[in-house]
Amino acid sequence: MEGDAAGAGGGDRSSIVIGLIENRAKEVGVAAFDLRSASLHLSQYIETSCSYHNTKTLLHFYDPMVAIVPPNKTAADGMVGVSELITMARGCFDDTKGAVMVKNLSARDPSALGLDTYCKQYYLCLAAASATIKWIESERGVTFNGSFDHMNIDSTRTRLLRANLLQPLKDIQTINTRLDCLDELMSNEELFFGLTQGLRKFPKESDKVLCHFCFKPKKDTDEVLKPANGRKSQGLISDIIVLKTALDAIPFLSKVLRGAKSFLLRNIYQTICENPKYASMRKRIGDVIDEDVVHSRAPFVTCTQQCFAIKAGIDGLLDVARRSFCDTSEAIHNLANKYREDFKLPNLKIPYNNRLGFYFIVPQKDITERLPNKFIQVVRHGKNVHCSSLELASLNARNKSAAAECFLRTELCLEGLINEIREDIGILTLLAEVLCLLDMLVNSFAFTISTKPVDRYTRPEFTDDGPMAINAGRHPILESLHNDFVPNNLFLSEASNMVLVMGPNMSGKSTYLQQICLIVILAQIGCYVPAQFASLRVVDRVFTRIGTGDNVENNSSTFMTEMKETAFIMQNVSSKSLIVVDELGRATSSSDGLAIAWSCCEYLLSTKAYTVFATHMESLSELATIYPNVKILHFEVDLRNDRLDFKFRLKDGVRKVPHYGLLLAKVAGLPSSVIDTAASITSRITEQEMVRKDDNCEQYRSLQMAYQVTQRLICLKQSNQGDDYIREALQNLKDGYAAGRLT
Repeated sequence: MEGDAAGAGGGDRSSIVIGLIENRAKEVGVAAFDLRSASLHLSQYIETSCSYHNTKTLLHFYDPMVAIVPPNKTAADGMVGVSELITMARGCFDDTKGAVMVKNLSARDPSALGLDTYCKQYYLCLAAASATIKWIESERGVTFNGSFDHMNIDSTRTRLLRANLLQPLKDIQTINTRLDCLDELMSNEELFFGLTQGLRKFPKESDKVLCHFCFKPKKDTDEVLKPANGRKSQGLISDIIVLKTALDAIPFLSKVLRGAKSFLLRNIYQTICENPKYASMRKRIGDVIDEDVVHSRAPFVTCTQQCFAIKAGIDGLLDVARRSFCDTSEAIHNLANKYREDFKLPNLKIPYNNRLGFYFIVPQKDITERLPNKFIQVVRHGKNVHCSSLELASLNARNKSAAAECFLRTELCLEGLINEIREDIGILTLLAEVLCLLDMLVNSFAFTISTKPVDRYTRPEFTDDGPMAINAGRHPILESLHNDFVPNNLFLSEASNMVLVMGPNMSGKSTYLQQICLIVILAQIGCYVPAQFASLRVVDRVFTRIGTGDNVENNSSTFMTEMKETAFIMQNVSSKSLIVVDELGRATSSSDGLAIAWSCCEYLLSTKAYTVFATHMESLSELATIYPNVKILHFEVDLRNDRLDFKFRLKDGVRKVPHYGLLLAKVAGLPSSVIDTAASITSRITEQEMVRKDDNCEQYRSLQMAYQVTQRLICLKQSNQGDDYIREALQNLKDGYAAGRLT
């Protein structure tokens, strides 16, 4: 595949073009193409939300520069405000052409990527790919003629980590492969520090630059009439230098990985370090590029390296331009020495930047009264003065002209080399992916874990249908800010799939919910988790309803926003989901709020999804007396001298802190008569609730016992303990059930 790297944009600007199309069955096809990393992501799904919530979430993830849609008013209206929408004729959304394009852009064996299945079943995403590629070719001036071997969602180093956090893995084998690699990195210091050092040898721009070679500009018929583009030539030379530096770093990486034992690192060693194509490409570059040229970040050093990138003697005109560049550079430094002597400015400096070229910096302490009139464009910057002169401006113009000529002649010399590089573009995209993955595993995961005390992070275990058990889990961010952070446990299973968390304000409920989500996400991207032990069931989606606030833009009150978020959860939840709810129904009347919260809990209980529900509504605790798969937990709080002492420890059962709302109201300054009346009213309400709860406990006691037995049998089934331990546990369970008391 080929195109122009300049079309990718620069800086933090989005480089993703996305195409979308839907059919009458509300199936949506998506094709997202990243101009920076030359990666194409295809997906097709059923849009279950009338407001296109799933599609908006996907667009928020990609943050595209352009979204391309067919002339479909419903789809366009549903996505207003999400992205810049461009409408293309429906004929551009051709799935047959899309299939041909994707096959041409993929590996030589389409079945390796499962593209045959794509062509047969997922016609919508192929139609979206057709329109997306067509728009890129026409608007960005690029052509797609080569092939690349990998389809991925994001290839730049930091964005790979972001992509994993937003879309964690669901395949246990892939997760464990990463964890095996992390095990080896944490147990082998030589390997860890070797990889850290080896990755530093690759320029930070490597992954982005490697993919730039996938693009080639279209040849315009009137190209000769256009002015020379020195900046574009300079960028191309810079890319070649980065590529040379990256290829020069592979031998060191090979030396570090040679003794690796984990499957992932051994596979990287075999596919990258033992691949002769990299050495061959390195040799081809070495025949043209001077061996002393290296990637640099200093502006003038970079400019000089780019001017002298090609070996001497290959192009006579280039050698002449270089001589002129050296002469003007030397003249500029001689001018600076002359000014130091003539004007008694011993500390005058002559820095360089890409926009201004050379300029002077004079410390203000060296200026007695004012600078001589020879200096122009005088600007104060802190303790220094920045300025120039007519002589320097003239030399700067000549220096830039000579450099631009060097860049253009160098680009002409590099055309043949770049065409040869594009013949093996697949190995460059593979190297870019490997660098991203290693950077994430080594510099993000392993480095973070190595900075923590021993045994603070542990490897999570995974099951398909087992319980979610977290022992002494901690919040990965807050524990770094508070040395006395209190860890807490979590246990969910098929027989106990809902936990109600209760406690006063500021007792730790919200932190606990966030902590659970972060531990699950960290585990499913293949990282250790902040806990003593973690055994998790792989979840397909994490749903959260946290926080309160209205949405003025969409004319939604706090309660309406809350209900929309809850409705989205109900419509999309599956038996493999994790649902985390921090309060529900508090933005409406107490009776309606309780009714909604209760009915939502009953609905979620029927889905078999794992749910953690934090609430202040004590009446919801009655769910545990009716449904044996509901467990009640509370955060421990002591009451001392009418003040709350928060322990931040999670305990079993309902622990009622008497009238903690009234205590806070009293501190806020409400009249004592109002507080006394409120206390009397809440006492009567509480008494009625306790009578009803006792009746429910007695009525459903036998069902509760049966569920507890079932839950423990499921845990024993998933246990890794020996036969003797399981036999003893079964006998204790039998005796406890017969006695009507399970401990």
